[in-house]
Amino acid sequence: MRYKRFEDLPVWNEAIELAAQIYALTAKAEFKSHWSLKDQIERAAVSVSNNFVESVDDGTNNELLAFLYIARGSAGEVRSMLCLLERIQAFRSLNNESKPLKKRAENCSRQLKGWAQSVQDSDFRGERHINQRTKRMDQAVRERDEFLKELADIRAKGSTAGTSKS
Repeated sequence: MRYKRFEDLPVWNEAIELAAQIYALTAKAEFKSHWSLKDQIERAAVSVSNNFVESVDDGTNNELLAFLYIARGSAGEVRSMLCLLERIQAFRSLNNESKPLKKRAENCSRQLKGWAQSVQDSDFRGERHINQRTKRMDQAVRERDEFLKELADIRAKGSTAGTSKS
């Protein structure tokens, strides 16, 4: 599936949900006297989705990979801080809430690693290296593939229509 907007990408949605849930966690009373810890975990959580978005903007593969790894590092930072919270007495009452957040951060990290691996394995050099001719050829291939899929669907419907009579 080809995505048209970053808002449609599963990894971005996972990262945004992580940030929203981190903000819900840091709104708890336990964080009232721990401003720097609250600020740091919130900034790290927001950094996951923001750096991912920067990675998918036009650029080269090296730029893409750099932002993917920064986003992945931020997901790791969130996990590390959640582990810290589990070890600080003042936050132990939040352990049941922090465990699923650690899993969500780990899921973001796994998805980001998958993106990075697919970029590294690809011959594609990045959006910045695409010219108008390449874009037209890519569009023609997509249109041909869509046409062939529609044709296959029509044939499949036709063959089932002929066999449904008893």
